[in-house]
Amino acid sequence: MSTLGSEQNPLLVAIVGSGPSGFYAAEALIKSDIAVKVDILERLPSPFGLVRSGVAPDHQKLKQAIKLYEKIAESSDFNLIANVTVGSDIDVKELCESHHAIIFTCGAESDRKLGIPGEDLKGSYTATEFVGWYNGHPDYRDREFDLSHDVAVIIGQGNVAADVSRILSKTVDELKHTDIAQHALDTLAESKIKEIHVIGRRGPAQAKFTPKELREFGELADCIPIVLEQDMLLNSESASELEEKSNVANKKIYDLFCEFSKLDINSNKSRKCFFSFLMGPRELIGKSRLEKVVLEKNSLSGEPFKQSARGTGETVELECGILFRSIGYRGIPIEGVPFHESWGTIPNEKGRVIDNKNNVVPQYYTAGWIKRGPSGIIGTNRACSVETVTCLLEDLAKLDDGRKKQGAAAIFTTLESKNIRHLNYDDWKKIDAEEIERGKPKGKPREKYTYIDEMLSVTE
Repeated sequence: MSTLGSEQNPLLVAIVGSGPSGFYAAEALIKSDIAVKVDILERLPSPFGLVRSGVAPDHQKLKQAIKLYEKIAESSDFNLIANVTVGSDIDVKELCESHHAIIFTCGAESDRKLGIPGEDLKGSYTATEFVGWYNGHPDYRDREFDLSHDVAVIIGQGNVAADVSRILSKTVDELKHTDIAQHALDTLAESKIKEIHVIGRRGPAQAKFTPKELREFGELADCIPIVLEQDMLLNSESASELEEKSNVANKKIYDLFCEFSKLDINSNKSRKCFFSFLMGPRELIGKSRLEKVVLEKNSLSGEPFKQSARGTGETVELECGILFRSIGYRGIPIEGVPFHESWGTIPNEKGRVIDNKNNVVPQYYTAGWIKRGPSGIIGTNRACSVETVTCLLEDLAKLDDGRKKQGAAAIFTTLESKNIRHLNYDDWKKIDAEEIERGKPKGKPREKYTYIDEMLSVTE
């Protein structure tokens, strides 16, 4: 009879990734009625994933989730192993030897491509690059964004597109007391952008903003949101969608667009943010760098809630100096772990990882965006992680191979043999405290360290 989960033989679980889904998985395991030890591995010196590096700096309330993660980290059954990359510093097979189960919660770290000519021109970027840059993510610290042009274009109408366009629309005074990275604030202070165009391939009834995010565009100090009244005309299928009681959020969004369409386009505000619909990019044009985008007009076809956008062949050209694509995100494969290339996720059934023949892979589990794709808000990851942990606990007997596992001790031995420096949660708390202190003279919640060596030096 298996004793796995007893005080003498606790369940040892390695979680790869310290974002929301990783912490919610840790919480579910620690709150279970068995003995467990959870080790979260994180490639950066800082935990919390997109709550730290993805949530916009002017949305501090959304970062309150970190307080819960801090409580989870206080558990004696929790251990953070940061500044360690799974797949290079330590491989998955080694984690299988040291732990009974692995939960992959490494998110969707790369952007989907437009797949059009000119996409790689200088001046064409991913939303992820820009968001990481202004949020002080070390991967994007040294990116350079030329904001000396009049026109910026954002392709996509979800909340990340809203964040990018809102940050471009705001004044320095609106941003200087947030936790925006100082290098980004300095660059934005010199911005010459006068027009921001947010382009959606479907109509105003299908935009994927949240009402709260969209409403903020009507409250900007020196930028007016602009929607053309003729763009508010809907086909019968879109009108039917907005009549559905379950679609209340999209109805609010449409109503906000209608309000924007009545604003004075000749406002004396120095910037304008245009929301345009039923258009998709066909080509980016420029000699040495981006000069204009060719957009094709779309029409909708299909029944309500299943409408697709198809090109009509009619095109328009829009001059622009910088463009960001925000059309969805995909995960990055980890060596030795099944990966669905076209979906950009780890194939799974309720969090149990499966191979290309639909066989369950022993010890492997997944949660969060790498499990289900980039959907939902921060809190959505909790139910997702709970589902995965429930399946893992159901498999307890299968996870006991009779061998004594070493858990974190085995990881530390491997890292030390490779001379790889790792940080624990107490190390992170030192970095956290220093960032908060650095922010105080500027009236900011924190001034983030944006280079890994800076973070490491704090803990020496």
